[in-house]
Amino acid sequence: MSDYLADVQKYDSGADEAVVKKIVSHLGIALRNKDSSMVACSDTSELDRVVEKWCGKKLGVTGDKAEDAVSKTCETMNADRSKSRVTFYYLVAKELGKLGELAS
Repeated sequence: MSDYLADVQKYDSGADEAVVKKIVSHLGIALRNKDSSMVACSDTSELDRVVEKWCGKKLGVTGDKAEDAVSKTCETMNADRSKSRVTFYYLVAKELGKLGELAS
């Protein structure tokens, strides 16, 4: 858990540990495999799944707003070759103003 939090804190020094824990819990088994624990911004089908499943189903945001948040997160994490799925999802939720909902 501390590794995930430390990675998120590279982008948000005030990251909420409870939110990170909820994202880790939500992702569950996907984090066990190195490949599925990372997000590839070059893979449009993967980004579409993030928009549909994370933004749409979990956070309740669809359309351009969700796509823009994913795109901005890719830009934010551009220097990171291995984009942690936990960090990516955290930053997307932050971009959408949904961190408070995840904390509750």
